[in-house]
Amino acid sequence: MQNLVDKAKVLTEALPYMRKFLGKTIVIKYGGHAMTDADLRSSFAVDVVLLKFIGLLPVIVHGGGPQIASTLDRFGKQSTFINGLRVTDDETMEVVEMVLGGTVNREIVELVQQGGGRAVGVTGSDGGLLRVRRKQVEGQDLGRVGDVCQVDPRILIAMSDSGFIPVVAPIGVDEKGVTYNVNADEAAGAIARSLRAEKLMLLTDVPGVKDAAGERVSQLTVEETRNFVQEGVIQSGMIPKVECCINALAGGVTRTHIVDGRVLHAILLEIFTDDSGVGTLIVP
Repeated sequence: MQNLVDKAKVLTEALPYMRKFLGKTIVIKYGGHAMTDADLRSSFAVDVVLLKFIGLLPVIVHGGGPQIASTLDRFGKQSTFINGLRVTDDETMEVVEMVLGGTVNREIVELVQQGGGRAVGVTGSDGGLLRVRRKQVEGQDLGRVGDVCQVDPRILIAMSDSGFIPVVAPIGVDEKGVTYNVNADEAAGAIARSLRAEKLMLLTDVPGVKDAAGERVSQLTVEETRNFVQEGVIQSGMIPKVECCINALAGGVTRTHIVDGRVLHAILLEIFTDDSGVGTLIVP
């Protein structure tokens, strides 16, 4: 009987959040360990389908760096990185489109549908979703790596309104129709801004943002986050993630989350519980 009561408590605890987020858009960047572990993949799919069934509007933007690297290795092609971004020549871009827009995107669509939902896969080049310009980092050309300069979310809105869960591969297109590789975090942030999303959630392979003592911080303001960066508390790969969150908040997203994707049902725990969640919430 106590187990049944505990289940009822979970539902009643979640009810205010369900009411609050009804009809709101949640953009989820899906990547890291959550994409490779079988249990985590199933957990993710169930979470997203549940969000859809209770009236939220989830949009998935996925990465695929390890899968790209594995395919390039099979072709005997070495990857070069500048500030964590893959230098993408024409040959590498062919692999990126094959892996992100093909294999990985289809796998996630099928995963969601096995979880009971209806999903449709698109790339950022479909319907003019992601317009980009060629990115340079510290004066260095990265090849076909794109900076998002414009988002047309109408295709995502149409899909969500029709009952489907959009699954977006981060491939953009420039004004001449040339495709570019786009960082998945940046793509998710830009899409969240264009949709005025209630939440942007970045799934990672770490517990969240940590303080100087190495303890996870459950919530930060933008000012506190910037101070952490300036003080060197936030370093390396976490810096672009928090910058993505800050830019999303500045663009109208209500709340942003850096979530530990290694935890089963991490999305539900972060959104629908009164506890401190399984990541770091960054707010204006």
